[in-house]
Amino acid sequence: MSADISKKTKRRTICMVFLFVLWTAAIGFRLVQLQVIQHSELKNQVERQNQNQDDIIPQRGTIFDRNGNKLACSVPRAFVFYSTVEDEPLDIQYSRINKLRRILGISAKKTRSIKSQIKDNDPFIPIKHKIEPEEESILKEMNLKGVHMREESKRFYPNGDLASHVIGRVDFSENGINGAELQYNSLLRGKKGIMLNYKDARRKEYSFRILKQTEPGKDLILSIDETIQYIAAVNLENAVKEAQASWGVIIVSHPASGEILAMSSFPESDLNKPLTDLRSLFSNKAIHHVFDPGSTFKIVTFSAAIDSNKIPYSETFDCSKGYIRVANKTFHDHHRYDILSFPEVIIHSSNVGTIQIGQLVGEKLLYERIKDFGFGEKTGIELPAEQRGILHPIDQWSRLSLASLSIGYEVSVTALQLLNAGNIIANNGVQIPFTIIKKGSHPELNEPGQAAAPKRILSEKTALQIKEMLKRVVTEGTGRTAQVNGYEAAGKTGTAQKINPETGGYTSSAHTSVFLGFIPADHPVLSIIVVIDDPKGSYY
Repeated sequence: MSADISKKTKRRTICMVFLFVLWTAAIGFRLVQLQVIQHSELKNQVERQNQNQDDIIPQRGTIFDRNGNKLACSVPRAFVFYSTVEDEPLDIQYSRINKLRRILGISAKKTRSIKSQIKDNDPFIPIKHKIEPEEESILKEMNLKGVHMREESKRFYPNGDLASHVIGRVDFSENGINGAELQYNSLLRGKKGIMLNYKDARRKEYSFRILKQTEPGKDLILSIDETIQYIAAVNLENAVKEAQASWGVIIVSHPASGEILAMSSFPESDLNKPLTDLRSLFSNKAIHHVFDPGSTFKIVTFSAAIDSNKIPYSETFDCSKGYIRVANKTFHDHHRYDILSFPEVIIHSSNVGTIQIGQLVGEKLLYERIKDFGFGEKTGIELPAEQRGILHPIDQWSRLSLASLSIGYEVSVTALQLLNAGNIIANNGVQIPFTIIKKGSHPELNEPGQAAAPKRILSEKTALQIKEMLKRVVTEGTGRTAQVNGYEAAGKTGTAQKINPETGGYTSSAHTSVFLGFIPADHPVLSIIVVIDDPKGSYY
């Protein structure tokens, strides 16, 4: 009996020893696996759990006007965040957050979210980015427990809404979203850096290391002249309000270089205020909106007539009826004239006379000349979303098209395209591409306006004859209000009926009024176009 018990005990002991050895071996193997075989992998995993990488946003480049005045720059601002205070009662921390809410203008919804994160013992709770200096000063003085600040930058526009459609704006991450800010985003934004943050067991950041330094963005010098821009914008706003119009555009350029000195589209948008309407991102009506140019387009018709030698300069036209009938439509003059000479037709802006000239020019030649002037194509200005306008090919023309196009209908243009036509006359028949960049300031950009060669569109003789006519428009004709004391100006007025969106036809109750000109007439330093949409009362 005792022998049997002894055998059983021995077997149990052996079994227990075996199991113990097996268990010890398993633990040993696991330790070897963790400490030797998987050491590097586990170490990397721990490091990943206790480290994270953040982008460092570089300093964005400054945008200047041609004279070195700041139009857009980045200024230092503080980012406020909160770290939950361990072992401190929640009601005390909630009270602290309520103080932040009043100082920083935090919404009730955001406040509730912050308090919920505190309750969850979150070590990093974003409160508000890019706070104002006054707010930062108050927080520093209060020195609230758990409230921390980190420096970041905010885009600032010293002139508010001045040239807002040209300059553009940036998003929250300081990437351009329209205007020059978007067009030259890669130049302005620089290159991001990388920061490695170290966290303790409670996931709180205790140190950091810069893995890659930022490369600040480069500056940009525009062709805009801040003073001319301001004068243009103020006068445009006054004109739109006085005329009770819908909107207005003014562009001022230096014809010989193609540099844009001012480009304003009213209403403007204050770039320092939050964006409330996405449509305003692409509301630069100088390049985004198209319209029928009306009588300003007659310079193209006359250019085609003179350059082709189709019509003698001494030719006269009977405009005594005050109207002309083409196919099933009657075209009228605003005033009834008698017999008009070739120059007098454009000086007095006679539709009747111009249509007769267009008929002598013919469809093919007029279409070719319209294309030569750049209509139906983008000008190439270095701004995003430029429209090309509308010019139908000849095979889509009706029996009315030749007459309509001769006087600026059945064609839609941008204000900049029309100014380009005026500049061709100002430059004695040569087209100089537009640029929004100060010439010579950024040779590395190689933009169209910087690199494209001048192109002759008209003979010098033709351009000079048109120029003489446009001088007389200002002294004798429809543009007499454009006279400038001490200078000889040249220009052309235009009034076009707008299309009724309901009927698809033109309406006599809504107009677009345009003035296109340059000064001094013989050696122009400035060219200008003004567009007023739907003015009430006077057309001009």
